Amino acid sequence: MTTSLLLIILPAIAILLIVTARYRKHYKKKILRRSRETWAIGIYEGHSPVELHPPTAITNPVLTAKDITDISARFVADPFMIKTVSGYHLFFEVLNNKNNRGEIAYAFSRNGIAWRYCQVVLRERFHLSYPYLFMAEENYYMIPECMGSGGIQLYRAVHFPDQWQHLTTLVQGKDRLAALVDPSVIHYRNRWYLFSYSLKSKNLHLFTSETITGPWKEHPKSPVVCNSPNFARPGGRVTLYNGFIYRYAQDEIPNYGTNVWAFRITELTENTYSEEPAREQPVLQPGDEWWNRDGMHTVDPFQRENGEWFALVDGFSIVRQQSKH
Repeated sequence: MTTSLLLIILPAIAILLIVTARYRKHYKKKILRRSRETWAIGIYEGHSPVELHPPTAITNPVLTAKDITDISARFVADPFMIKTVSGYHLFFEVLNNKNNRGEIAYAFSRNGIAWRYCQVVLRERFHLSYPYLFMAEENYYMIPECMGSGGIQLYRAVHFPDQWQHLTTLVQGKDRLAALVDPSVIHYRNRWYLFSYSLKSKNLHLFTSETITGPWKEHPKSPVVCNSPNFARPGGRVTLYNGFIYRYAQDEIPNYGTNVWAFRITELTENTYSEEPAREQPVLQPGDEWWNRDGMHTVDPFQRENGEWFALVDGFSIVRQQSKH
């Protein structure tokens, strides 16, 4: 082997080793933090979808990992609900202890307060979370966050609520800047709009389509939020209220999942977009109880018949490490 060739190969090997070591360190840190997190699902209530607080007549949390009966679960998070004539149907991420992978599970309630866990309804070879649930044209759809699949995936219920089939890929992305995280959709004035987050750039991207199955194209104003770990990442259902659209953003500063902010979308068309903060304070923030003392990061709001609002939310606490003497 010539000296010139060695001068090319050896630096390349060194760079590869450095990159590999950094990835392993980051991965170990992520796994350690996840092993110490305890996520649970609760209920908040309020006068509007951006003014929510702990309830007075409900004991939170309403669902924890201890309620999961068909797998060994580390935690539950990312609640999304839909109401039918039979009752309330809740879908959420459950982290499987065996393979350290997120799966989508399901619970049922007659009154929206007391929940009965049923089963895991969707698992894949990649991590699943954030099961954004909605109904369109008499079909039940789900867009879970599954960045590991290399795209934003659409599922349709072939038998609601327990059988789901992959329908199509809405947006593909293989590079590091791809916006595949926590996709959140809304149908507004005969068009579909989809928000999704890029972990690398901290940008919020916006896509639009005439139909839910596509073709989807990136909005001319996308990314609509740039380089913002505070306000870009979706944090729940995009909601219509009093003639405006509200989107939720989960705050990753100082730590992932600390708060949820609300933004009022003042203009949304095929070619235009503008928004403003809905309030000066977060909609969700760390609470006073064991299950949400370190942060909250997902909100799914619904309006009751009396005009008041309630929301399925999640929160977490981190097990403190014992100091060594």
